[in-house]
Amino acid sequence: MAGLLLAAGGGRRLGGRPKALLDHRGRPLVEHAARALRDGGCHPVHIVLGAAADSVRERAELSAYGISENPDWAQGMGSSLRVGLAALADSGADAVVVSLVDQPGIGAAAVARVVAAYAGGASLASAAYDGHRGHPVLFGAARWADIAASAEGDRGARAYLRRHTDDLTLVECSDIAEPYDIDTPEDLRRLE
Repeated sequence: MAGLLLAAGGGRRLGGRPKALLDHRGRPLVEHAARALRDGGCHPVHIVLGAAADSVRERAELSAYGISENPDWAQGMGSSLRVGLAALADSGADAVVVSLVDQPGIGAAAVARVVAAYAGGASLASAAYDGHRGHPVLFGAARWADIAASAEGDRGARAYLRRHTDDLTLVECSDIAEPYDIDTPEDLRRLE
């Protein structure tokens, strides 16, 4: 079970502060998000960087993870998802759990619960919060090519998931995680 952390965003609504570098508990946010995937049962864990990638590499301790840079990060999450899936294509992983760097309320317990929903190469599962689909999301390897082909803009795999709602297993996680995003200066108060 591979883990894929999308951490390329430039933090446009945060005044251009890359989310991967936001301070959380004394370390860059990217470290916490990558550790949640690893501690939730994902190996290997791969991180897609973009905005300020050199600074992220300098400041964050990421030696335990694979890293790719998305030169087209400004085009949105879809391009980072494509880069990440391509990087994992030869990993031998049966599935990938995709998580976002700007959701510090989602930890290893939610990742582990989604990992447990794996049921084969065509698996499609998502954390749910009060019945609403959220992250992390699990994609069986048999779906990666179609997901990559449909991933565009800031929507990532959203269109693919809508088209395959009948195949999607929702894994309720509202008792163990909070799906808030760090998007605006007001959201920064949620960081510790």
